[in-house]
Amino acid sequence: MAKCVAFIKGSPQAPRCKFTRALMELFSTLEVEFSYFDILSDNDVREGLKTFGEWPTYPQVWLDGELCGGLDIIKEMHENGELVTTLPVKQSLNTRLKNLISSHKVMLFMKGDRTEPRCGFSKTTVGILAEYNVDYKTFDILTDNEVRQGLKEYSEWPTYPQLYVDGELLGGLDIIREMHESGDLSDSLK
Repeated sequence: MAKCVAFIKGSPQAPRCKFTRALMELFSTLEVEFSYFDILSDNDVREGLKTFGEWPTYPQVWLDGELCGGLDIIKEMHENGELVTTLPVKQSLNTRLKNLISSHKVMLFMKGDRTEPRCGFSKTTVGILAEYNVDYKTFDILTDNEVRQGLKEYSEWPTYPQLYVDGELLGGLDIIREMHESGDLSDSLK
């Protein structure tokens, strides 16, 4: 995720100019995750950043150490729909889970990944999917405890692995194994 820093006059809660206020309102509406620096608190930074970024006005928005632009550029990006895909935004856990689940047609949440499953259930599931030569992505739940715990509640399925097709939960290993043995899995993976 991109690291966003806004160089502004004042603070997000107490902007000291109309341009900073407009930027903060836009960031609030879009729920942008950012840190800020009050350029009024340090004149050396204020003047130095104008030279360094070759941008004479404030506010300035920087992403991963690169100048993105001032308020006009940010507004233009917003109007073009570019801003929401460029800036880091806060997401509720459910939104994040929904986005992960829908990030690929067939999505497997497991311990480890397809090349290194970290439990027998995940290894068996990967083995079954390999028989169908299906294109799928994996998410290692051991790398993100928030996803690991949240997905159990979201899906109302208490165990892993969990297989999703077209954004819908197909099931865990028991269901996948039953469908594989009955011949129904192939149709569900299409």
